[in-house]
Amino acid sequence: MTQAPTYDVCAVGNAIVDVLAPCDPAFLTAQGLTPGSMQLVDAQQSAALYAAMAPGVEASGGSAGNTVAGIGSFGGRAAYIGKVADDQLGGVFSHDIRAAGVAFDTAPLTDVATGVCMINVTPDGQRTMCTFLGAANQLSAADIDADLIGPSAIVYLEGYLFDPAPARAAFEAAAAAAHAAGRKVAITLSDTFVVARWRAELLAFIEASA
Repeated sequence: MTQAPTYDVCAVGNAIVDVLAPCDPAFLTAQGLTPGSMQLVDAQQSAALYAAMAPGVEASGGSAGNTVAGIGSFGGRAAYIGKVADDQLGGVFSHDIRAAGVAFDTAPLTDVATGVCMINVTPDGQRTMCTFLGAANQLSAADIDADLIGPSAIVYLEGYLFDPAPARAAFEAAAAAAHAAGRKVAITLSDTFVVARWRAELLAFIEASA
């Protein structure tokens, strides 16, 4: 007989800190950014842009992270598995998600920075985003805690993480742990690029594991 769940949802996703700052169009031009765009950047580009930006507001984000924070805000019981670093932004993310009532105990990394999405906002409200995935992209099957998955009624998988092979293995491990405990598995496709790049693999995963 399946035990009553401790958590309503346990999400697995990219742990990202959003940094929002005001800017004018000239700043975007100087940084070589297309207004309203979203692009991935490397560690060097991320550090240079962060240093050039105006003072900003930091808030924990990421698709799955936002989902479980929302569940917590409605009085639900939520847990989260995602990778941050042992750095300032990693501390921000860990504090914010726990303050939202979400259980979060994934061990941090020490050799790469926490993922960050730098969002420059022009006076017309347009957002221009540059994302450095950093530690978020290093999630692996070793980070999947079956003792956390097992007591969760639903395991929610963030499609963005399907891109790197180690994170895909984490998906498979999370789904296997959920099914072994008699729980449900949900997956969000997240973005059209995920489907365009991995359509066949996603269909195979959904057929076998979701």
